[in-house]
Amino acid sequence: MRFLLVVLGALTLTAGEHWPQFRGPGAMGVADDSRFPDKWSETENVAWKTAVPGVGWSSPVVWGDRLYVTTVISSGPIEEMKKGLYFGGNRGKVTDEHRFMAVALDTKTGKIVWQRELFKGVPPGSRHLKNSFASETPVTDGERVYFYFAQVGLFALDRNGKTVWTLPSAAVETRYGWGTAASPVLHQGRLYVVNDNDTASYLMAVEAKTGKVIWKTAREGEKSNWSTPFIWEHDGKTEIVTTGTGKNRSYDLDGKLIWEMGGMSSIVIPTPMTKHGLLYLTSGYVGDENRPVFVIKPGARGVLTDTFIAWKLPQAGPYNPSPILYGDYYFTLLDRGFLTCHDARTGKEIFGKQRIDPAAAAFTASPWASNGKLFLLSEDGDTFVVSASGKYELLGKNSLNEMAMATPAIAGDSLYIRTATRIYKIAKTAGR
Repeated sequence: MRFLLVVLGALTLTAGEHWPQFRGPGAMGVADDSRFPDKWSETENVAWKTAVPGVGWSSPVVWGDRLYVTTVISSGPIEEMKKGLYFGGNRGKVTDEHRFMAVALDTKTGKIVWQRELFKGVPPGSRHLKNSFASETPVTDGERVYFYFAQVGLFALDRNGKTVWTLPSAAVETRYGWGTAASPVLHQGRLYVVNDNDTASYLMAVEAKTGKVIWKTAREGEKSNWSTPFIWEHDGKTEIVTTGTGKNRSYDLDGKLIWEMGGMSSIVIPTPMTKHGLLYLTSGYVGDENRPVFVIKPGARGVLTDTFIAWKLPQAGPYNPSPILYGDYYFTLLDRGFLTCHDARTGKEIFGKQRIDPAAAAFTASPWASNGKLFLLSEDGDTFVVSASGKYELLGKNSLNEMAMATPAIAGDSLYIRTATRIYKIAKTAGR
């Protein structure tokens, strides 16, 4: 995959040197130009590992020699997170002071280059036990890094950690107090932010250079969701695609509605994606019978009809992980440890539910792919390597022995995995 960003005043970087947003270039989770190793452990093929203070499940992003991530440090005790799917994770508002932090690491050495406190105080909202106050992934254009904590604000810092601008967020309520997670996206000098909540949901466009709000569109009838928006470019057009419990919606670059459709599950988390000229939307709350996949053709206006649905599946959507498109295949990683595969163009089943490992029953991170292989990270910190062909084949298992829920980043010939307490740089070490 070739991807090039040229930023005024910054060096031009080649394709594999950066991973600027959640799931990387195009939000695809694919890095075929990388040569990170297929095997690793806590010590094998580990270039470095760095402890990151606090709690956060945002993904790392990378630009050249810098890795950026967020975390939140509490002044009080932190309850240990549980793995798997369960009821009873609701938690009320906290009273301890928290520090909302932006952190930059040197990708060559793992050294923390700088840490910046962006907000200090009692969080205005609450979170689910398995969520964090730092679950939104930053995004960067190489000149600035944009850190988003939906409960407190959007912050632009330069690569040296100097604050360029801040845009505070109003306090909102989320469903059952579960907190927030949708990340911002960046496109042609604008940041697009979706904040779906139980108070007043909206989509917002912000000028990346100045922090000025260009427009803000109310998402009528929409309540809490956790899905990152997606920029869909096709036929010379650009759409901002959002998924939601109420409706999937597409907006133009002025925030005006292009099309909409219903039919999702009662909780929506996976991010949209595109390939083969099609748009892929899904949601799959495990408690619902309706866990759909919708594959959309371009050109819809108003209420989207079946004319614009290339194919659909009623009960194939994942809850937390986003699916992955690789070659001609559409792979779905289900939270309870199963993998499925369909033809990306037609929806034909290539293989049904395959149990990855009887001991691995919890997956939250989205899968990634490289050089003919899929990588599936469990909450136990085990990465399962699977053939990305039309036949299910488990090729290996790599263990870090610590809880992991953040989707990794890939840059150059390295893989960056965030666990509960540290970040690992996985790269081929000398003699291997």
